[in-house]
Amino acid sequence: VVTERQPTEREWGELLFAWKVCKHVRSNAIVLAKELGTAGIGAGQMSRVDSVRLAVEKSLVPLTGAGLASDAFFPFADGPQLALDAGVTAIMQPGGSRNDEEVIKACNAAGAAMVFAARRHFRH
Repeated sequence: VVTERQPTEREWGELLFAWKVCKHVRSNAIVLAKELGTAGIGAGQMSRVDSVRLAVEKSLVPLTGAGLASDAFFPFADGPQLALDAGVTAIMQPGGSRNDEEVIKACNAAGAAMVFAARRHFRH
């Protein structure tokens, strides 16, 4: 956990579920999870922020309290910010970007939790 706030028990469930689904999605994968189900998927885009936008737009449920998993690090805070603005409260990603601090600050400012995974699922 790299943010000031720890994920709740419910958020841990959402994050772990989304992380498992993310492993099976094409690169630049973003998986949104709510109530231990897939709420939205964005993948195959040229940029991570576009994958987040697609996942949010395709979601058929309100995303308040949802978890997000990303198959690779966020190079900028714009992707996480888009998810946070949609209601996501917890994010799991591998980390490793030069801008990790910027991304963490965005989560802290929103009161969201962020976890760095020990590995990435990105496939190219």
